[in-house]
Amino acid sequence: MQRYFLNRDALANDHVVLPADIAHHIGTVLRGQPGYRLVLLDGEGYEYEAEVVTLEKKSGTVRVIEKRPATTELPIEVTLAYALPKGDKVELVAQKATELGVHQLLLFESKRSVAKWDAKKAPKKVERLQKIMQEAAEQSYRAIVPTCSYISSRELSRQLETYDAVVVAYEEEAKQGEKAAFATVLQALRPGAKLLLIVGPEGGFDEGEVIEWTERGAQACAFGPRILRSETAPLYALAAISYALELT
Repeated sequence: MQRYFLNRDALANDHVVLPADIAHHIGTVLRGQPGYRLVLLDGEGYEYEAEVVTLEKKSGTVRVIEKRPATTELPIEVTLAYALPKGDKVELVAQKATELGVHQLLLFESKRSVAKWDAKKAPKKVERLQKIMQEAAEQSYRAIVPTCSYISSRELSRQLETYDAVVVAYEEEAKQGEKAAFATVLQALRPGAKLLLIVGPEGGFDEGEVIEWTERGAQACAFGPRILRSETAPLYALAAISYALELT
């Protein structure tokens, strides 16, 4: 069944009015008719199986048949702090990280970030990423839409203490043969814990950045023995988290 996110207030009653874009998609793109089944999501962990009652080109109503908790979210909340990469890699990571279960995406400029965002244009860029993440969330049967924000590196450092664990992807650890730190962090987490992953741009992090974060309690980790690209590292980490916490 096709899945759509709605504001929770719109799902307060058993009969729901569909936004124009959703009604158009069901009727025009999917050729749906009254009786068509779909799933609505409130973005807070619940899904609502519903049936179309009326349908016009830009309007429609559905009747909620069943409300149930979703079972497609990671058992922990993972926030990805991603130092701006070059080109459109950030769009790829936003999409794939959403499919893999990320809860929040924080973008920031590290000392080695080549890409720079104009402060005036940043809100538009974040808006586009948010749309990409919503589409990915619908496609991958997520129960929430991850949030996307653009913050300063200073603000990122201030936020570290709000997480149960913080992991920094640091290629120097891989070069030195470190293998167990990431697994050790994951083994200590309990359901509902908040984990922050910090991943650098092309060229990795400046040593001073890593020292500052580790002094604040972060754990510098290797993601396997190989050196991963900027856009590969966060996806590797999320897949490893899923394996460790959902498949074993």
